[in-house]
Amino acid sequence: MTTYKTVNPANGATVKEFDTLDSAGVEHALSSAHSGFLTWRLTSPQHRAETLGKVAALYTERADELARSISLEMGKPVREAKGEVQLSAAIYQYYADNGPKFLEDETLDVPGAEESVVQRKPVGALVGVMPWNFPYYQVARFAAPNLMVGNTILLKHAPNCPQSALLMEEIFHQAGLPEDAYINIFASNEQIADMIADPRVQGVSLTGSERAGTSVAETAGRNLKKVVLELGGSDVFILLDSDDIDATVKSATRARLSNAGQACNAAKRILVTEDYYDEFVTKLTASFAATKTGDPLDEKTRLGPLSSQTAADTLIEQIDDAVAKGATLLTGGKKIDGPGAYVEPTLLADVTPDMRAYEEELFGPAGVVYKVKNAEEAIELANSSPFGLSGSVWSSDLDTARSVAEQLDVGMAFVNEHGTTLPGLPFGGVKRSGVGRELGPWGMDEFVNKKLVRVSKK
Repeated sequence: MTTYKTVNPANGATVKEFDTLDSAGVEHALSSAHSGFLTWRLTSPQHRAETLGKVAALYTERADELARSISLEMGKPVREAKGEVQLSAAIYQYYADNGPKFLEDETLDVPGAEESVVQRKPVGALVGVMPWNFPYYQVARFAAPNLMVGNTILLKHAPNCPQSALLMEEIFHQAGLPEDAYINIFASNEQIADMIADPRVQGVSLTGSERAGTSVAETAGRNLKKVVLELGGSDVFILLDSDDIDATVKSATRARLSNAGQACNAAKRILVTEDYYDEFVTKLTASFAATKTGDPLDEKTRLGPLSSQTAADTLIEQIDDAVAKGATLLTGGKKIDGPGAYVEPTLLADVTPDMRAYEEELFGPAGVVYKVKNAEEAIELANSSPFGLSGSVWSSDLDTARSVAEQLDVGMAFVNEHGTTLPGLPFGGVKRSGVGRELGPWGMDEFVNKKLVRVSKK
């Protein structure tokens, strides 16, 4: 049975618990979301945009409250938490500003009729299954474009973020969104499967683990429901050359350790050409070792705890497995004594395919460095992963870097930056990193009826 409760990962204390829906609650949520759709779909795009603009304003107005909530629930340093709130507000504002334009009819240049147009129409109630690592941002990526389209939302958040989930629901309704257009549900995995199968639900979006994505996709497939899946990643940070090693080390540290390394698109595999390897890895090791953990509610903290003791234990098991099989531990590798779910910033080298750390996603402050001879070897190693979310290439030679970036089997490739997220950029991966795209105009095309209307004379 899924239990929704706030457990502070900085000290292990249980703060508050919440009841999971009963069967009557599930039925009420489904019927409400469906009836809400029948009304919300009829509102004008301008009205929906105005509502999302009010959501954005409330995120800005209540930023401190929102940030503190996720710092308490999943351990994000409050400074990073405020950044997430700001990004979420920007996403809602982006769709407020651009949504009506994205919904305009598209005229087709096809002969034989007076007019051929494609209209974008909403499809119905959607289930969103969201993770704990970016509690507001992940929801914004899903909810903003789909509310703009005219769909309604049943939102199941991670069991360790119930208070943040309720805050989001409150803000939507405070902004004037009808209560049955966005419904927070404290549901079990089994109840979510039943909801996906229900004919009143028209699709599901999940951000989370590969295991969860496989389960949701299987249920959706049996019931012919559209899915969007944003799953794991083992993203590369490829250093071809550098005219400022110190700056590149700083970028790599941030790309791996932000959010305590708990990001699907974090730089988990760092590939360095042999001419730069020794200097870069020496400085990167020192940078990791100098990064200290602290209370996530302290404005000075740069690295907080992992989301839970279970998450910390899993990461340590992966590190221990690598070391036991011959990997070199450059720094870190241990849990920090005390009640919190803290793990030392860890850097591994000499990782081989027989180790869990080679193929599994390391979801925490642990990175792996590899020495490569040249760009060709870097591309081969990068593409050997079963994941394909994003990757970055670092070089002063932009033509070469772009060529390498274009050869990466990923959904997002960056040159001299890593994991950039902006409301107007598409987000999503390939291979075992998922299917579908979020954000930008692409985010409004996933759960929409692209309806052809063709008018001819008799």
